[in-house]
Amino acid sequence: MTVAAEPTALPTALESIRAVALSTGLPYAGAVPPQLAWELFSAGEVVLVDVRTTEERKFVGHVPGSQHVAWATGTALTRNPRFVRELEVKVGKQSTILLLCRSGKRSALAAQAAATAGFTRVFNILEGFEGEIDAHKQRGGKDGWRFHKLPWVQD
Repeated sequence: MTVAAEPTALPTALESIRAVALSTGLPYAGAVPPQLAWELFSAGEVVLVDVRTTEERKFVGHVPGSQHVAWATGTALTRNPRFVRELEVKVGKQSTILLLCRSGKRSALAAQAAATAGFTRVFNILEGFEGEIDAHKQRGGKDGWRFHKLPWVQD
C-alpha cells in the first residue's frame, strides 16, 4: 500500500539538492538538512521513513507520522535483506522519500541500496535523529533532528 500519492514533480526545494547530488556523483537523489525535511514532511510533499531498529524508535523516540522500515535489526545491527522490498511495499517506488536513521550514516546506505534498486526519488536526512557523537561521547549535543528541536515523540 502506497502512503503518498505518486508525485508528478519533485518538490522545488529538492530540485537543487538533486542537481548537486548528480553533479557530485552521489549514488542517490541527495542529502537534506533536518529542518527542510520537516518542512517538506509536514507539508505532505514527501514520505519520511525511519530506517532505525524498532528498539531505537521505541526507546529513543521517533518523528510522529513517519513510516518505519528497518535497514538493520537487533543489537548487532544485522542488515535486513528485505529492506528494499519492504520499502517498496510500504511507500511505493515512485514516492519522494526521505530516510532517517540515528546519525545519517545507515540512512545513506539505505538510500544507496534503494537507488540501486530503481528508487529515483530517495534522499538521506543529514545528521540523523540523534546526531554525531560529541567530545563527551554523547549524541544530541551538536546536531540531529532532536537537537534542532523538530517534532518527535517517545513511546
